[in-house]
Amino acid sequence: QVQLVESGGGLVQAGESLRLSCAASGSIFSFNAVGWYRQAPGKQREMVATITKTTGTNYGDSVKGRFTISVDNAKNSVYLQMNSLKPEDTAVYYCNAVWHRNNYWGQGTQVTVSS
Repeated sequence: QVQLVESGGGLVQAGESLRLSCAASGSIFSFNAVGWYRQAPGKQREMVATITKTTGTNYGDSVKGRFTISVDNAKNSVYLQMNSLKPEDTAVYYCNAVWHRNNYWGQGTQVTVSS
């Protein structure tokens, strides 16, 4: 069983930055993939950024050049650095891990960007 705990969300103004953190209960190195997804009100959950053992690093089109995903294997943590935030980035952000073909999700952290 994998447990994921996100932190770092909050309320910021457009153009500012935030850094989300996700602490995993297991070894990040053993996961098939880790990543961040988000869901805005009334919209489907969408991929923000992932790191997989097969395809490497991937970003959603709307965040390319602004967001950066990284991992710290020693701390079993995944991070999402979000720069130049826009109001349309407002959503609940979820940490995800794939391990032994199972998907695991954190509880989510709210990010709100005001204009």
